[in-house]
Amino acid sequence: MYNLGIIAYRCAIGVASLFNEKAALWVKGRKGIWKRMAAVERGKGRLVWFHAASLGEFEQGRPVIERLKEIEPHTKVLLTFFSPSGYEIRKNYQGADYIYYLPIDTPSNARHFVEMWKPDAAVFVKYEYWYNYLNELHKHQVQTYLISAIFRPEQPFFKKWGNLHRRMLGFFTRLFVQDEESVKLLSTIGITHVQQTGDTRFDRVKQIADAAKRIEKVEAFCNDRRAVVCGSTWPGDEDIILDYINAQEGNYKWIIVPHEIGESHIKDILGKCRKSVARYTDETADMTKCQVLVVDTIGVLSSIYRYGSISYIGGGFGKGIHNTLEAAIYGIPVIFGPKYHKFKEAVDLIACGGAFSISDKEQFTSLMDSLINSPAIAEAAGQSALKFVNQQLGATDVIIRQLVD
Repeated sequence: MYNLGIIAYRCAIGVASLFNEKAALWVKGRKGIWKRMAAVERGKGRLVWFHAASLGEFEQGRPVIERLKEIEPHTKVLLTFFSPSGYEIRKNYQGADYIYYLPIDTPSNARHFVEMWKPDAAVFVKYEYWYNYLNELHKHQVQTYLISAIFRPEQPFFKKWGNLHRRMLGFFTRLFVQDEESVKLLSTIGITHVQQTGDTRFDRVKQIADAAKRIEKVEAFCNDRRAVVCGSTWPGDEDIILDYINAQEGNYKWIIVPHEIGESHIKDILGKCRKSVARYTDETADMTKCQVLVVDTIGVLSSIYRYGSISYIGGGFGKGIHNTLEAAIYGIPVIFGPKYHKFKEAVDLIACGGAFSISDKEQFTSLMDSLINSPAIAEAAGQSALKFVNQQLGATDVIIRQLVD
């Protein structure tokens, strides 16, 4: 039934590719994949295979890849992605020796893949469970790890009908999980090859913060004044933020970094803003005289957070919030919308006093007034956020001790 489901999924993606760009990339990226792999010399020596579903999972695996390369520079790294949103952005990542889409999980594909690459170890990040690949790795006695995993009662592993999923967990050599709740939950189904290490994303945001570059344009805009950085925002976030900006008379600067930077969306934000506003890419604007900066480019958000005194993370009025840790690492309070409960780090940040959730415009106004008018409150919350992140560092080191030859 599982294999039939995989084939049905492949057929559905094929149909969707006729009118969906992401599905088309998924299909196109796998065409001729075996020939492309066969054309590459695997070479002798040790090879570790890392697999991530998409970009977010890759960022969790990245510190492990880079630490492994640091310790064992001659070890080869094979990196695969399931989704185009991971592969298309990181297909030229310099930390891996080979990067591909993962061929669909059929028994023949899994057997061919493992026999072709002969990995000495395999690392799956957070959520990826592919029965045939895991079974094949197990047959070949390949050390296989799951990292930064988190488990919840509603997952198939804990259902009466979840025998296949439970069997997949048995194929792993070790499960590195984020929290104690996952350890306890797994023990209820007899899974004990588990170790609580935390989340490697904390190590990753520390890497990013340590490597953050000065952005002269943002420095000119802030002009030594306090700023609120609103990152990865969606229209539901922006409406609340802009209403507040338009009504305030304070000296705070505002930086809005929308998740989508299409021209129509950027113009919509600019049109709704009644304060002096500039686009990041406008070379003619006098940044020092503007109160609002709209960032209409990608790749700078993680460095921009360093200029903030307060941060707002978007997505909480949609499917779920974006990365809160990229802001928290700079010791600033974090604000987000109501849909955050599936994100452990967000729940923990609220619990330690480093973050706040708002459900509507009135709550946002009340909270912002408090943080802006009482800098000591914002400072204390920011220090709580930073302390929380620093306490979670180190998952990468624990995992690496298992991976090094």
